[in-house]
Amino acid sequence: MAQKEQQRTVYRTARGKEIDLNKLVAKNELTLAVGNMGVNARGDKIGPGGKIVAKQEQLQGSTQAIPNQVNVPEVEQPVATPAPTMVMTAPRKDIANMDPEGKE
Repeated sequence: MAQKEQQRTVYRTARGKEIDLNKLVAKNELTLAVGNMGVNARGDKIGPGGKIVAKQEQLQGSTQAIPNQVNVPEVEQPVATPAPTMVMTAPRKDIANMDPEGKE
């Protein structure tokens, strides 16, 4: 399976400086990511001393990739629908059939 070729993303700043984002990502690939996950920018699991314990390719698809992740399949619960109820109402009085004095 052929990998999709990445587009070259070059941006120009307001001061005219060009920034190549792909080059910037590749340069900082092994830099420790900010956060409490213990991974680098590529997603490799980092151990004590900044050493790579497991590569991102090995972690992909395993539950060890994200610590404290609960791997429970989501099951859609059936929604209980209330039974239809019949409401008895009194017959409506028609104004045209009413006595002008208010008597029926």
